Amino acid sequence: MISFTSFPPKLEDTDHASRHHPNVKGDLMDLDDFESQGSKLTCPGESLTSSHAYMRGHGTYVDNEEVIASVAGTIERVNKLVTVRAIRSRYNPEVGDLVVGRITEVQPRRWKVDANSRQDAVLMLSSVNLPGGVQRRKLESDELQMRGFFEEGDLLVAEVQAFFSDGAMSLHTRSLKYGKLRNGQLVMVPPILVRRLKSHFLTLPCGVDLILGLNGYIWVSKHVKENEQEGEEGFDAEAVYSNVNDDVDDSTRTAIARVTHIIHVLTSHFVPLTDALLLEAYEWTVEQETSVKDLLQQDFGDALVASVVSNH
Repeated sequence: MISFTSFPPKLEDTDHASRHHPNVKGDLMDLDDFESQGSKLTCPGESLTSSHAYMRGHGTYVDNEEVIASVAGTIERVNKLVTVRAIRSRYNPEVGDLVVGRITEVQPRRWKVDANSRQDAVLMLSSVNLPGGVQRRKLESDELQMRGFFEEGDLLVAEVQAFFSDGAMSLHTRSLKYGKLRNGQLVMVPPILVRRLKSHFLTLPCGVDLILGLNGYIWVSKHVKENEQEGEEGFDAEAVYSNVNDDVDDSTRTAIARVTHIIHVLTSHFVPLTDALLLEAYEWTVEQETSVKDLLQQDFGDALVASVVSNH
């Protein structure tokens, strides 16, 4: 015998905010003030602003004339466009971006590169510096020696050049400041925490170089003096594509470890990384005269973040 059960009566929509997130208050945010306070985190279902005053962007939707967050992330506003950048997401590349990647596969006339994006990037043989000058024609002998330039596991810094029809990004390392990475350590952070800067190549006074990849891969390495010679005449293929690290003294190793720990502490507190902030954080740790291991302590990390964030 089949029996029917009636559904409970529909509750009256007395509180619009209660339909989204239990901890969300009914008052809307003042988007004119939150930017001065830094990046503001929001949760899915939180009411951001009125749909009459602002336009919704990625990571939001409109319900009952309100712009509501659909993902957990940081709120960004450009004029009247409100978007939410998800905390955990793949890197979304743009032409001209500086990225740090790892070679995953060597194919005919190209390399596949893991750049923390939705699919592997492509580095064409015609997009790298080769012995004899960047303008010369690529030969079959170059294709046979591709593993002499990059092989699986090699790290490199490159620039996003274009996109293929399937959405994969094409990289290039034609500039002498791009190419294979050595003498350092890779740090991986959420891409949302790497801000776009005038220059993503930083040099700290402790003799450490930083490359802030917009894809969330950061390279911390021993400081190398820039080659004063520019152009094809200053190109040394053996030095650029060498797999042998230089000698790194103990003080430099300690400085690299200190900078690496600082990055981990800042990202664990969801603090966006900039050149000024990293420099100030390093100077603060030096003033405290503490060892590198102390940076791993929770209390010390909280004090570092509190000191640095209060000045920005």
